[in-house]
Amino acid sequence: MGTVTIGVSIAVPEPHGSLLQERRAGFGDAAAHGIPTHVTLLPPTEVDSSLLPAIEAHLVEVAAAGRPFPMRLSGTGTFRPLSPVVFVQVVEGAEACTWLQKQVRDASGPVARELQFPYHPHVTVAHGIDEESMDRAFEELADYRAEWPCTGFALYEQGADGVWRKLRDFTFGGPVVPPQAGHVERGSIPAT
Repeated sequence: MGTVTIGVSIAVPEPHGSLLQERRAGFGDAAAHGIPTHVTLLPPTEVDSSLLPAIEAHLVEVAAAGRPFPMRLSGTGTFRPLSPVVFVQVVEGAEACTWLQKQVRDASGPVARELQFPYHPHVTVAHGIDEESMDRAFEELADYRAEWPCTGFALYEQGADGVWRKLRDFTFGGPVVPPQAGHVERGSIPAT
């Protein structure tokens, strides 16, 4: 059957997802339009395509054990000089993301794997571009804010064209997080 490259992530919902994707493209990141805006739970992983049903069954179990949680992004960070990445920080929901990614990669599951770097939930907004553009991404998104109730995650497959496409959503087993009183869901980038 061959192999496929998969990933598991929490999608950044609209309007935040496409706004950050457009900003990423605007910084000169050629991969921007092939990668939906997300928080990674399982990085790109090559698997035998015959394992997809077992992987989906495993992810159904992980989602059933999960509960919705508030997700909040605020400000920027970077992995430079270790890795050429600028990101928007996950300032609320990081513990839940860390728990989820451990469950997804559990040693008893079909996608057990070690990570190249310690897990740090984030939303990439620039990767592998020139330093000046990385600095611009870091500065221009420093005041970015967004929040939403995270109610699940998704399985993606990378096509031969390098584009990531969603295969399936997995919804948490539990009630939805109620919005905070008087709070409006939004993402904002100050005018420059």
